[in-house]
Amino acid sequence: MTSITSATAAEQREFLMTSADFDEISKLAMDFSGIVLAEHKRDMVYSRIARRIRELKLTTFREYLTYLKNNHAQEASEFINALTTNLTSFFRENHHFEFLQDELLPALRFANKSTKRLRIWSAGCSIGQEVYSIAMTLKRAGFPSDWDIKLLATDLDSNVVETGKSGIYPASHIDSIDDETVKRFFRQSGDHRSVQVKDELRQMVTFKRLNLLENWPMKGPFDIIFCRNVVIYFNKETQRVLFDRYADMLPVGGHLFIGHSENLNGISDRFESLGNTIYRKIK
Repeated sequence: MTSITSATAAEQREFLMTSADFDEISKLAMDFSGIVLAEHKRDMVYSRIARRIRELKLTTFREYLTYLKNNHAQEASEFINALTTNLTSFFRENHHFEFLQDELLPALRFANKSTKRLRIWSAGCSIGQEVYSIAMTLKRAGFPSDWDIKLLATDLDSNVVETGKSGIYPASHIDSIDDETVKRFFRQSGDHRSVQVKDELRQMVTFKRLNLLENWPMKGPFDIIFCRNVVIYFNKETQRVLFDRYADMLPVGGHLFIGHSENLNGISDRFESLGNTIYRKIK
């Protein structure tokens, strides 16, 4: 019964995607970005790549894969953009921002008082709401104006990086933010259907496209790295390499924030857990 139902569903789909097509897409995703696409991601892959097929006016997944091979330079980025999940919101996993405001930033203000320097990296920043949440938290902390504070926001998806640079979002995205914060850090568009992050926050952030598995142009060190809900798409070996590279970018005592469904158990011994998926580098 299941096989008949599955076959019927496949026949009703707009474009043909064979098992060989899915396997090739999975291999390319791993080769290009390290993303692991398991069998249960088949429907997601279909819906994401089908959008590209429509846009390119192609007819099958095989035709798309041929197009990708022949136009690699311009299509590879679109391919990865289509497969990348960009679920985000302002102050998502708010306990991280509470810890940042109540404990970590006061400690760094004291520890870095001689250099007056602060560097934070949002790796896998999506459309920028995480890094702007960090920026708002920094503004609330009231660092003196003579501090050198810079935020870096990177993502594999070039489209979301551009959205982050603009700082423009649907007005509904700030529904969960208190009125005082909205008034201080956002401006409304003329039609009230969108809002823009104010310049004082946008000027704090540098947005760049970056594949985390390739060379990193920045030297660091960073005081804090946010890499939340990113490594769930990588296999364990890739996670080990990535967290080791993060550790190299942090001083001893530097902090790493990861997603609620992620942990470093059996992955890295260079951090200690502070709870709530917050880690401190120990070596």
